[in-house]
Amino acid sequence: MLSFEQARQVILKKSAPVGIEQVTLLEAVGRVLPHDLVTPWDMPRWDNSAMDGYAVRSADCRQVPCTLKVSGYIPAGASGEGVKVEPGCAVRIMTGAPSPAGCDAIVSVEETDDGQLDVTLLQPVIKGQHVRLRGEDVASGSFFIRGGTIVRPPEVNILASFGKVLVDVYRRPVVAILSTGDELVELGGVPGPGEIINSNALSLAAAVAEMGCIPRIVGIARDTRESHLEKLQEGLNADVLITSAGVSAGDRDLVRDVLSELGVEQIFWKVGIKPGGPTAFAMFKTTPVFSLPGNPVSTMITFEEFVRPALLKMLGHQRVLRPTFKAVLREDIGKKPGKVQIVRVNLEFDEGNWFASSAGNQATAILKTMVDAQALAVLPAEGVFFAKGDEIDVHFYGNYCDRVEALQ
Repeated sequence: MLSFEQARQVILKKSAPVGIEQVTLLEAVGRVLPHDLVTPWDMPRWDNSAMDGYAVRSADCRQVPCTLKVSGYIPAGASGEGVKVEPGCAVRIMTGAPSPAGCDAIVSVEETDDGQLDVTLLQPVIKGQHVRLRGEDVASGSFFIRGGTIVRPPEVNILASFGKVLVDVYRRPVVAILSTGDELVELGGVPGPGEIINSNALSLAAAVAEMGCIPRIVGIARDTRESHLEKLQEGLNADVLITSAGVSAGDRDLVRDVLSELGVEQIFWKVGIKPGGPTAFAMFKTTPVFSLPGNPVSTMITFEEFVRPALLKMLGHQRVLRPTFKAVLREDIGKKPGKVQIVRVNLEFDEGNWFASSAGNQATAILKTMVDAQALAVLPAEGVFFAKGDEIDVHFYGNYCDRVEALQ
């Protein structure tokens, strides 16, 4: 049985991006760029004004107040060709307009009397002030975005500034999701005695979609070899296959045997983690296959700890694990040795420290605790007792940035 850390290392080693596609600029938001991008031209493309005001020669403005003749005007969008700042003169200029010849400073309109024929400067002038120099943002031929960058609004702005209508991004993996078991009915059906709604498939699909992949629910494999063959074959056509339930050691746990029959190579089965010990991982050519336990909490936690990092790597992300941080226990927690234990916790932030307490009943069928939990504590395998006041490792579950802001 692999340790928690070993299992994750094996999974990440086997996971890789599934390809590159070209999309429109807005479709690229949240996606990862695969290549370094080089500037086709200087930015800005010419020296220009950072302010609405007057282009001047600083040598004419050594003593203030001083009055200069307004000899020209350059609005935004004009070329400024043929306009020059002569000695003793100023050129009225708008933000972004090209700096005229002879100009070595811009005086903002707020620092003048806003004269039209003559202008009086009211503040000292420093050579180079308010002049944006050609290429001072990014010089032609230099890298302006590195491969592995996530496209956010600032990246959209600079890509658009360089005329990028289409951009290359890592392709979003298609993730097939298969539930197993005769006891399952689809959402919308009425469960009979001994039946439950197939909520795991929807939970997994939501988790897959939330992180930017494409979920494809392939239905329910009933507890027969024939049904498993049909559904697993369908699922193996995707970039990733996730199954829930049917992976333990019961007489109806058929997933691993049927996958083997279909030519899928099992990499490991069982991990030193609680909940989620029966988790299995396999490969079908280049398709990762995750077989997760069927208890709802085990399914969600093993997705969080094993599947999510792999999918992020397949999306091209370089940081695939959630940041962990220390929290002080508000209560005692005991566990058995030998396995990493994942505990659902609530957090408080007080006087610069995080404090953690159990979110409730930790049984793997208790969904309410998963709903209420703000974070997951990762208790090391060798530990057996963690006392109130001890520091433990935790990471947020879900959108941790929003949760930090809400808790601080």
